[in-house]
Amino acid sequence: MRRTIEWKENKVIMIDQRKLPHNLEIITCKNHHEVADAIKKMAIRGAPAIGAAAAYGMALAAININSDNMSEFLQELEKASNELSLTRPTAVNLFWAIKEIWSIIEREKYSVSEIRANILLKAEQIAQQDIQTNYMIGNNGVELFDDGDNILTHCNAGSLATVFYGTALGVIRSVFKKKVNIKVFADETRPVLQGARLTAWELKSEKIPITLICDSVAGFLMFEKKINKVIVGADRIASNGDVANKIGTYSLSVLAKEHKIPFYVAAPISTIDFSIKRGNEIPIEERDKEEVTNIMGQSIAPIGIDVYNPAFDVTPNKNVSAIITEKGIIKPPFLTNLKKVNKNN
Repeated sequence: MRRTIEWKENKVIMIDQRKLPHNLEIITCKNHHEVADAIKKMAIRGAPAIGAAAAYGMALAAININSDNMSEFLQELEKASNELSLTRPTAVNLFWAIKEIWSIIEREKYSVSEIRANILLKAEQIAQQDIQTNYMIGNNGVELFDDGDNILTHCNAGSLATVFYGTALGVIRSVFKKKVNIKVFADETRPVLQGARLTAWELKSEKIPITLICDSVAGFLMFEKKINKVIVGADRIASNGDVANKIGTYSLSVLAKEHKIPFYVAAPISTIDFSIKRGNEIPIEERDKEEVTNIMGQSIAPIGIDVYNPAFDVTPNKNVSAIITEKGIIKPPFLTNLKKVNKNN
């Protein structure tokens, strides 16, 4: 695997995830408008990857602002910040990364040239830290899994959803290195098929045993005792442990609870939004109806049909067995134990 996103010669280079699994194509973004477009159109997706993209987008904006007047520079940078913020409303890492960029600007009095350099430095730090964080999440999660586990995952929380290595798939990668006789089932993840296109591609390329299933098959496999662990990523976690993740995650959590199967969430601390008390406060993005009425450009539904297409749902904390982070494994009661993490972070 290569990095999902990186900075080269004052440009942002990223894998175009819309072209996978059949074509590995690269997008080169020369300004923050192109980064915002890539995020909005899901050329890049996954909360940590979106965060890194937003940080790099801010670095591009800073470099391209043709003024050394501080007031004019900050006005233009704020416009770029607002444009990037409007791309995806649910993934909290987007807003976290932009806030991190602004924090270095406001900390001390810098010149415009120093701000440009510091923004790029911070963006690179965010990207590098994401990689280190993912390895730590992966290593921390190993203890929750055993030889012979049959693991279900939903959507893509792999290297493609981060700068490199992944969260939920990072755990699976780390488990596979130490307990090689595991098997992974990947939901196709309608409507955009991130499981079929991305997760299956990642795991197959690394020779991790992977079986692709329709979303509706998961419950039957649980009933047949062919799945004994579930692990997913997250786009935002409320301070009480409610988890917003790809649509369909809630249904899996209910099925897992019914069948007494552990349901794990893997995510960095930056995905926990401590300003939100519970999941019903998390904004849920609704996407274009054509994602549902078309598959890979082919119409599959009557023209003009009404469509409801939320990109995410919320899994209540009572359905979550543990949250795997770079700081360790957090178990219920989440309201208390997440508060401890926030205090020590």
